[in-house]
Amino acid sequence: MSQLVINTLEELTKYEGTEMGVSDYHTITQEQITKFADATLDHQWIHLDAERAKTETPFGATIAHGYLTVSLLPYLWSQITSIQNLKMQVNYEIESLRFNQAVTVDSCVRLRAKLLSVKNLRGIAKARLEVTLEIENSKKPAFAGIITFLYHFNE
Repeated sequence: MSQLVINTLEELTKYEGTEMGVSDYHTITQEQITKFADATLDHQWIHLDAERAKTETPFGATIAHGYLTVSLLPYLWSQITSIQNLKMQVNYEIESLRFNQAVTVDSCVRLRAKLLSVKNLRGIAKARLEVTLEIENSKKPAFAGIITFLYHFNE
């Protein structure tokens, strides 16, 4: 995958309405799920108890927290697009997001992103993205929605 490098707000606006690309696949491991459970204090057994999840869930294995998959957005987005010349990037908004399918342990996921719009807020770029987290070998994505990042460009 070839990463798109963007250096200015003006360059970013040129991509409005276009699919920006697809990230590499990322494997969701049990270690990552367990660490997320510890960090968020969400220790529900469907995430942590492999034997019980195998026999008592329709998934047949432990599953990643939905919010764990959402938390991968900045990481996977940065594989698609490198926004340079920034003071900072801020996660601003999740306008809509629908979880469509559970992500079982050891699944590989990747992000597909389309830049819907860019607004110039006094030098700060408000970028709205249509995002889909795809699961390898699955027709249904883990989630789909619209998110917004704020890019504070250097002058």
